Parts: sequence; structure tokens; C-alpha cells
Amino acid sequence: MSRMKDLTALTLVPLFAWHGAHAQGITPQNMERLKIMEDSLVYAADSMYRAFIPDTRVVYSERFARQLIRTLRIQGSYMYPFDSLKKVINILDADDHAFRMFNWAVIPGNIPKRYYGAIQLPKEELKLIGLNDYTDKLDRGLEDSVLSGGKWFGALYYHILPQQVNGKKFYLMFGLNNASPVSNRKVLDPMYFNDKGGVSFGLPVFSIASSANRQQPVNRFVMEYKKSVAATMHWDATQQMIILDHLESMSNDPMRRYTFVPTGQYDGLIWADGMWRMKRGIMNVQILEDGQAPDE
Repeated sequence: MSRMKDLTALTLVPLFAWHGAHAQGITPQNMERLKIMEDSLVYAADSMYRAFIPDTRVVYSERFARQLIRTLRIQGSYMYPFDSLKKVINILDADDHAFRMFNWAVIPGNIPKRYYGAIQLPKEELKLIGLNDYTDKLDRGLEDSVLSGGKWFGALYYHILPQQVNGKKFYLMFGLNNASPVSNRKVLDPMYFNDKGGVSFGLPVFSIASSANRQQPVNRFVMEYKKSVAATMHWDATQQMIILDHLESMSNDPMRRYTFVPTGQYDGLIWADGMWRMKRGIMNVQILEDGQAPDE
């Protein structure tokens, strides 16, 4: 059993603060301790990524997680920027400074890539929640499930978009999961703090019908595509829109998502009336034959 449960056992108390520019609030002694621990974490990350025996990488990752907990228990750790550690794992801050996320993945030997996540809240004493990768149990319920109690569709996050619906705050988490051997999946996963002092993932904020029940909207948006290609899913602040590659099946079989590839056109998700709504063909890219001039 993964020892990431050590992370899940810690409680949460929201409190607003920020770090980076405010690292001067850390005592000199704790600043020195944090620098030493950060250097040790960077060194430890090398083992969990590159251990010669792949099966040991999960063991090293769990050691890394316990070492991260010890580091974050140092008073003032939330204000410490971890600039060196950011070069080896993902560390993302919510724009409203309500939390930050530590996030990484390892590639073991004979099992799929495993994802790790831990959410730190801005509290003088450590308040942290750990996330346990639930990817392999979500094949059929991926779009529709609501996950809590530390369960999580594992991903490497690259953007956090704070939002509100019906007066309730949530965070749209942009992530990549490439654990499948035949496809990659990018995900928009709504995350919010629940009444039990933890976090939940999944909200019906997409005006997109579930493939399992066409009468119900999905709780998370998943874009799945062929393993060997790249696909865009990013927030465009200028247009206030999530830009997506338009995907189609190479074999003309929409049920085989692993055959989907970008067409050169783009779609968008626009927030309107409390829902993310799909807009097709927002940027048509003209595909030219060799020697053909573009239209004026």
C-alpha cells in the first residue's frame, strides 16, 4: 500500500497567504533549514525518476513524499518558493493564494505511470492533503465520477483557473495523464474544498453530454488522443476561452479514442451561464497543397 496515505491523514484549514516575495517572513534559521531540505529533495527526485531498477522508483517516490512532508513541517514553509524543486517537480499556486500543489509522476517497471499530488494550505502549522492516483479504476466512470477522500484522477497539472458557480468557488485544474500505453488524456478537472475539510474532484459545469447518459452533463472534461501526437488544451486569457485542438479519428471510428489526432482546426470552451460551453471551429487553419497560395 502506498505511503501517500501519510499525506491524506493530515487535515485542512483554509487561510489566505502567499509566498515568494514574502519569503523574508521566514526566520533565518528556518530559511537555512528549508534550503538544505530543498537541496536534499532535488537529489532524491533523481532516484525516483532514474533508478536503474524501474520497480524501485515507486519506493523512492514514497521516500520523496515523506521527505517532502518533513520539509513542509518547517515553520514558514508555505512562504518558501522552492525555486530549485520547481525544476524537477510541478509546483503550482492558485491565483488567489488559497493553496499550492506539489505534483509529480514516476514510471515504474511493469505497471503504468503513477501520479502523486499534495495540496498545501497557507497555515503556519502544516495543513496538507495527499492525493492517491485512482486512474486505473476510472476507465468507464472517468467523465462522470465525483472523487473525494483523497481519490483522484492522476495527472500532471500545468494550470489552475479559479471560478465560481452559484456562489461556490472551485478550481479548474488543467492536467495531462499519459499513463495509457496507447493514448494520452488531457483533463479539465473541477476541484473544490468540501464540507469534510478535504477536496473533491468533479462538478457538472460542462455543457457536454456524458457518453454513458446523454441526459446528464459530464463532471470532468477529458480529451483523449493518439499516443504519438501532441494536442493543445490551454487557457487563453485574452479571448477568455479554453483553446482545444479539434480531434478526429484516423480510422473514422469515434469509439476508438486512441485513434484521434488533431485536424489543424481549433475548438473552444467558453464560460457562459454557469457552464463551460463548446464552440466549434473558432480558428480554422487553411490546409494548403504543395505550392498553393493562401486565400487573401
